[in-house]
Order: sequence, then structure tokens, then C-alpha cells
Amino acid sequence: MRLFRCQACDQVLYFENTRCEKSGNVLGFLPEIGLLSALEPAQGDLWQPLVRPDRQQAFCANAAWQACNWMVPSEEEGGFCLACRHNRTIPDLNIAANLPPWRKWQDAIHRLIYTLRRLRLPLKTRAEDPEHGLTFDVMADPVDGGPKVMTGHDNGVITFALAEADDAEREARRAAMGEPFRTLLGHVRHETGHHFWDLLVRDGGKLEACRAVFGDDSQDYGAALQRHYNEGPPPDWQNAYVSTYATAHPWEDFAETWAHYLHIVDTLEMAASFGLKVAPKVARTDDLDAEIDFDPYKVESIQTLVEAWLPLTFAVNSLNRCMGSADLYPFVLSPPAIRKLGFVHDLIRGVRAAA
Repeated sequence: MRLFRCQACDQVLYFENTRCEKSGNVLGFLPEIGLLSALEPAQGDLWQPLVRPDRQQAFCANAAWQACNWMVPSEEEGGFCLACRHNRTIPDLNIAANLPPWRKWQDAIHRLIYTLRRLRLPLKTRAEDPEHGLTFDVMADPVDGGPKVMTGHDNGVITFALAEADDAEREARRAAMGEPFRTLLGHVRHETGHHFWDLLVRDGGKLEACRAVFGDDSQDYGAALQRHYNEGPPPDWQNAYVSTYATAHPWEDFAETWAHYLHIVDTLEMAASFGLKVAPKVARTDDLDAEIDFDPYKVESIQTLVEAWLPLTFAVNSLNRCMGSADLYPFVLSPPAIRKLGFVHDLIRGVRAAA
């Protein structure tokens, strides 16, 4: 993610902003060019983006719920934006309590789609590809006390539990599963890892190459998960995996690695927007020095990302501890884990080159 600026007054803006507090302009995100733009009223419900004044735009239909600030071309007025059109099921918004948590899921999904579009990955909806299109079901738990909704993936259909948008509920699940890190954005990134494994590995001719890095995915998935929950990860898991859950099965290893890759490129892009530089004054070597002055979406080698990521997380984790907060990135990247990140990096670069 990056910073944006108001074209009317040069105020610095964030991705989710809907109005510039300095100029007073309404703001809208134009996904086709990846920019947040100040808007001026046009005719009816249409707006004129200052960044592209020759093309009038309308807000996504979900703006009516204050759940989206993305724009659609004027001819699609009343329709859904390039992110919201992936929604298949949403909670009943006539129930007032469902709206705030759904907005939180919407924020996570929009950040995800921003990243996937920047990576130039295939993003077909279920309407465009009924068999493999990416679609989201954000579902509330049954009111009759039935089984709780569980987050998961099934052939492009990704289900998210509305309840996890509640911080206390998500923290309870994190603690119960022994995870150091659990966020809505982490969920959406992880589950799309399964989707893109299907598209880019299984159907993209990369299965054997992936197995050489992540292991044999043909082993029984259900049995592997049960073993993981019964026995936990191996004691030396940090020597080869990005997380404990990655040890459960090669599919989960890939999805976890995919999620961490998206964490890295998205955070490094924001660090570059701020012009961040890390140079610990007490260090006698430059091992923890990093100047983040590059576009992480365009680098050729995973090593470039890692060499910036490790000093950045060391610095930010230290700042978090000064506030009594948990580490921003409570993980260790071993050489085998970096190799797996490299596989994901090269896989995505191959898709970009083909596109």
C-alpha cells in the first residue's frame, strides 16, 4: 500500500480516506489507474476525478453502506466496483450489528484486491468464470445456535466468518489455536493463496516445481490437519517454515508463504512512500541497514525484498515494544522459508511477464 495526495491541495491521504479534511473534497479510488483522487460534483450522482477529468465516475453501489470508496465508470452507475463484484454473499445488513464488522471485512478485501491488481494476477469473478472465479462469502453465525461459520477456501469460493471482525472473538480464536498473529487482512491473503495455488501451480504447469520446494501435496489433507491439531508443529519448525500452521500440509505451507509475501510487498511499498531508512546507531556493521527507496512490486530478486524487510521489521518490532504492543511481525525467516518466498516471487513474476 502507498500514500496518496489530494490533487486539490496536496494533503497526504490514506487508502481508506473518503474526504480530504483540508480541501473538503470528496475522495474516490480509481482502481484502473490505482490512484485515490479528489472529486468534483458532476451531473446527478456522477463525479469528475481531478486526476482524470475527462472521464466521469460513479461510486460503487456499496458506498451507500459506507463500505467502499472505489469508483466505477459512469456507464456502470449503480454497479459494483472491481473489488466488490467479487462478493457473492454478505451478511443481512438490515441487522444493524452486522454492518460495522462487514465494513472491516470490506476494508481487508479492498486492500487485498489492490495488491493483487498491482501484482497483475488473474482476477476473474464468478460471473466471468463460473468454475474458478474468485468470490467471497462473508457470513454471520446462525441465529439458531448452529455450527459457527469457519473461514476457508473451496475452489475459488472463500468464506469469511463475520464474527472474526470482532477483536475479542478473533483474539480468543488466536489464543485457542496458539497463533502469534491473526488479522482479517492475514485471513484474506492466506485464503487467496489456496486460490492461486489452484490457478498458478496446479493448472499452471508448476506442480512438480512446487512440490520440490513445499513437499508432496498429494498426502491426505484431512489426516494431516488432524495430526497437526493433535500433535502440534515439530519442535524445529522455524528452521523451514514461516509459521506453525504452515507445517500442517504443503497446501497450508504455500498459502502461509503466499500471505507473508503479500505482507512483505504491501508493507515495503508503504515504507517506501514514507521514505523510511533504517540504520541502527549502535551497530558496528551495516547488516541491519536498509534504505527503502524502491518499488517492491518491480524488484527482480526475493533477496532485495528480504534485505529490506528484516531491518524494517527489527525496527518496527522494537518500536511496538516501546508501546507495550506485540511485535508487528513475530516471525523468523529461515533460509528455507526465504527459498519458499522466492518460489512465490518467481511464480508471480512469471505471470506478470506472460501478461
